[in-house]
Amino acid sequence: MKATIALLPGDGVGQEVIDAAARVLDAIAARFQHTFTLTRWPVGAVALKAGSPPLPQPTLDACLAADAVLLGAVGDPAFDQGPHERRPEAALLELRQALGVFANLRPARVWPGLAGDGSLKPGLITGLDLLIVRELIGGIYYGQPRGRSADGQVAFNTMRYSRPEIERIAKVAFESARSRRKLVTSVDKANVLETSRLWRDVVTEVGAHYPDVKLEHQLVDSCALLLVSNPRKFDVILAGNLFGDILSDEAGAVVGSLGLLPSASVGGKGGLFEPVHGSAPDIAGRNQANPVAAIASAAMLLHHALDAKHEASAIEAAIGAALESGCRTADMASTGQDSCSCSGMTDAIIERI
Repeated sequence: MKATIALLPGDGVGQEVIDAAARVLDAIAARFQHTFTLTRWPVGAVALKAGSPPLPQPTLDACLAADAVLLGAVGDPAFDQGPHERRPEAALLELRQALGVFANLRPARVWPGLAGDGSLKPGLITGLDLLIVRELIGGIYYGQPRGRSADGQVAFNTMRYSRPEIERIAKVAFESARSRRKLVTSVDKANVLETSRLWRDVVTEVGAHYPDVKLEHQLVDSCALLLVSNPRKFDVILAGNLFGDILSDEAGAVVGSLGLLPSASVGGKGGLFEPVHGSAPDIAGRNQANPVAAIASAAMLLHHALDAKHEASAIEAAIGAALESGCRTADMASTGQDSCSCSGMTDAIIERI
């Protein structure tokens, strides 16, 4: 197999975790005799500091030409007060839209040996394996109009969804559930929001075409409660852009760390794959970041963009074995427990590949 993969390290720990994922992809290429061409491109605050927009045109062109895109993280406090289009995060929104990746798949699982490492009781989370299917290029993050008044004292955003947008993401959720435990929990705020009432109506209609899959509706606030009190209740959680973003971060706390959560954004050109965590500027450059989410995102890239399922399984098995051996980065290590560095965790995974 030959494939071109555009690497967008981005900001903060993004540089370190993408280095880790690239090393793993090289190991997979060597084991399975593939040729992966990995190219690196600036994005986010790194691009802004170089005098470019957050998503420079050469970076976008490279992403559109590649077989898949692997991104680290974007975000820098130095740009927090700037206008929307001059913030690092604007690059991510623009890139998702340009690639047309409307479905964000965020698996959350408790790896072997980790059930006792998080803040929840092991009995609640042992064996947990759920999937959050988040609509990615609609909703309040993209709705127009948006802005602030001239005096800066009023701000407004628009939450907007159309029937076709809801139908296509609902189909992804139901199809995903068919290969899992056949349960979709659709999340909304239908008791308050008109967009959520449309969401619930359309999801119900789509669900009627999947009689083998059970559909439940859940208000987002009660879903947030159940995600920490009874997480194994869920199989596939279907949510809009805003609700899915929040719930998937909560899922990171449930499984032990955001540093464990990968994601795949699919449905358009190639696909965009990235860890759920942010740029974590407080630990950037200190070799402390957890590379598991980025490495697992590389596994999702192999599975979804390149149809390399055996190769993806090899990475996931290696991650599981490394964690089961006791290797822990600082975000997972218990008080007094020695932790692995970012490069040390990567070494442990590559050894098992």
